[in-house]
Amino acid sequence: MSVELGLRPAAARGPVRRLVSRSPSAVFGGLVVGGILLVAMVATFWTPYGPLTISTGKELLPPSAAHLMGTDEYGRDVFSRLMSGTDLTLLSSVGAVLIAGLVGVPAGLLAASRRGAVGETIMRLADLVYSFPALLAAITLVAAFGASTVTATVAIGVASIPSFARVTRSAALPVLASEYVQAARAYGRSPLAILRRHVLPNVAPFIIVQVSLLLSVTVLAVAALSYLGLGTPPPTATWGGMLENAQSYLYQDPLLAVWPGLAIALSVLGFNALGDGLRDLLDPTLRGRS
Repeated sequence: MSVELGLRPAAARGPVRRLVSRSPSAVFGGLVVGGILLVAMVATFWTPYGPLTISTGKELLPPSAAHLMGTDEYGRDVFSRLMSGTDLTLLSSVGAVLIAGLVGVPAGLLAASRRGAVGETIMRLADLVYSFPALLAAITLVAAFGASTVTATVAIGVASIPSFARVTRSAALPVLASEYVQAARAYGRSPLAILRRHVLPNVAPFIIVQVSLLLSVTVLAVAALSYLGLGTPPPTATWGGMLENAQSYLYQDPLLAVWPGLAIALSVLGFNALGDGLRDLLDPTLRGRS
C-alpha cells in the first residue's frame, strides 16, 4: 500500500515534467499570462482602493503596507490603478486581435484557395494595409471620432489584419497541395467544405501561435496610443496613461514610471514566451524534437 502511494506523485508529475522539458517557454509564458488574466479578472470587481479616488494630503507617497506601490500626484493608489489598467489593456488587446483574426484568417484562406487575380488582389490589399502605420490610422480615427478605447482597438486591429492573412495563406498553401485535399476534390467536395474540414483544422495551430504573438504586439500598441493621448482618455487608468503622467515626476518619484513600465514589459514577455512555446509544441516540424 505504501509503495502505491509513493508512486502516484511521480506518475502525476510525469506529464508536467514532459511539458517543461519540451517547452519551458510555454510553461513560463502560460504562468505569466495566467497571472495577468487573474489580476484582470479580480480588478473587474475589486481593487484595494478606487482607481479614480483622489486623496488630498497623500500625494506621491512611497510604497508602504497601506499603498503597496505608493500613490500618484493626486493621491490615487498606484496598485489599484495598475490593476484597473490590466483589465482595460487586455480587453483592448483581445478586441484588436479578434478584429484582425476575423478578417485576416478568411482573407488568407481565400487567397490560398483562389490563385490568380483574386489571390493576388487580396495579398496586395494586405500589403497596402501593412504599409499604413497603426499610429497614423489611430490619428485619423481620433480626428474623426475622438480618442476612445474603441478607436484605439479598431486602429490596432485593422493594422494587424495582414499578419493573420499572411500566416494563414502560407500555412494553407501546402495543405491545399496535399494528396488528401486532392482526393477530397476528386470526391466532389465543394471548395468551402474543403477549407472548413481539411484546411482550417491544419492551419489552426499556426493561427493560435499568431494570436499569442500578436497579443504581445497589441499590448505594446495599446499602451503607446494611450501614452500619446490617442487611446482611452483620462482619468481612466491605463498603463500608457500612467507612464505619460509619471514623466513629469521622474525626479520626485521615479517609481511612478517603473510600475506601469514593468507591467507592460512583463505582459509582452509573457505573451511572446507563450507564443514561442506554443510554436514548439504545435508546429509539426518541431514535434519530433525534444
